[in-house]
Amino acid sequence: MDYRKEVYMSYLIKDTTREEREKIVAESLGNIEANCDGCMPGLAEMYQDYIDGKKELREINMEFNARYVKDNDMEVRGSSCGMGL
Repeated sequence: MDYRKEVYMSYLIKDTTREEREKIVAESLGNIEANCDGCMPGLAEMYQDYIDGKKELREINMEFNARYVKDNDMEVRGSSCGMGL
């Protein structure tokens, strides 16, 4: 018995099936059918490239974080004359 396999599960595309990736995303996001606050469809859509085997989770999360930091940085820059920073 390989103990490492029981402890560590790879989320890489090469190590998972489409069905496993769908399950990983669904479990990570919670009940994506609930859509109670309106954001879940967008989150589920964001990870579709991972489910389809086109992009790794790491790539998707890095792209999201880069957009968030860029947008947040622009809001901070535009909200003040710079004297209070």
